[in-house]
Amino acid sequence: MLNALKPQPADKILQLMGQFRADPRADKIDLGVGVYKDATGLTPVMRAVKAAEHRLWESQTTKTYTGLAGEPEFNAAITGMILGPALAADRLASVATPGGTGAIRQAFELIRMAAPGATVWVSDPTWPNHTAILTYLGMTWRPYRYFDGETRGVDFGAMMADLAGVKAGDVVLLHGCCHNPTGANLTLPEWAEVAALLERTGAVPLVDLAYQGFGDGLEADAAGTRLIASRLPEALIAASCSKNFGIYRERTGVLAALSAPAQRNVTQANLAFLNRQNYSFPPDHGARIVTTILTDEGLRSDWRSELEEIRKGMLALRGQLARELRDLSGSDRFGFLAQHRGMFSRLGATPEQVERLRAEHGIYMVGDSRLNIAGLNRATVPVLARAILAVGI
Repeated sequence: MLNALKPQPADKILQLMGQFRADPRADKIDLGVGVYKDATGLTPVMRAVKAAEHRLWESQTTKTYTGLAGEPEFNAAITGMILGPALAADRLASVATPGGTGAIRQAFELIRMAAPGATVWVSDPTWPNHTAILTYLGMTWRPYRYFDGETRGVDFGAMMADLAGVKAGDVVLLHGCCHNPTGANLTLPEWAEVAALLERTGAVPLVDLAYQGFGDGLEADAAGTRLIASRLPEALIAASCSKNFGIYRERTGVLAALSAPAQRNVTQANLAFLNRQNYSFPPDHGARIVTTILTDEGLRSDWRSELEEIRKGMLALRGQLARELRDLSGSDRFGFLAQHRGMFSRLGATPEQVERLRAEHGIYMVGDSRLNIAGLNRATVPVLARAILAVGI
């Protein structure tokens, strides 16, 4: 049987990680992997996370199964953080998932159950796993234009022109903030225009909110998602705790579904059914860490403070890189780096230029020129700036 299996294409980012590890150069720089790192290159355990884990270690008396949907206290805490005033408990169904990827997978499974013929519209470009999972599940998907390669911003006119083709029951996948891989985000007025289009067409939004707190702050980063939730009769929201709580390996996420109150219980039952089919009970340790933090005033305050330090640190690196490039090139053509938000920006380099950065300068980034700003520090920013200009970007 197993000899009938065919080789699968290598994951480009994992392949890049292997190349980086094998590179003997001491001054190499990893800007490829989508993980937050501090100035020393470490992905730290946040203070509040350590404190919450200590409390759990002292107080937890069992490791028995949790509920199919996860612990209600976690679901309430995390959806409350995401939706804030837009939270409508009588419309909300939710399940804990193994990370944000698990939430996306469950969302696609739910769409396939509810509307097998639906087309899922995804931004061009998008996180590669979006289209990989859709293709694996045999679902129909179409790209909509999103990124302007000249301005390095959102091509909103093209986006809206493409989305004019959505039909009732189709699903439009939107990045809630800190667009991956481009770093270019919709403005709130643009979110309102998207919501109006979805209202007119009867399409359903699926918001991937993986980086809340990494862009303009916890509240600002959720503003588009909240607007969508308050205006549309149905919406799906897939959220991750990996980045904003720094608990990548704990695989902590949530899938929320908003529907009419009369449909809420059926939606909840179907979400629980999908959990049962895919992994039965969701991981619990990370969810309890998040719940402990969000339900304790002191821990929540300390967590928000450290998250702000992380966010402002990335903004400072963005500003420094844009200034270095302006000073070295005598041009403002890299100003978009300071305008983008989150960990990522797309430089607009060719694959050949990206390869030269790796081969000649030991700088690793994804082939489409997505770079992870959090992989930099104040000392390496000038190194990157000189290398970018040296390869002709």
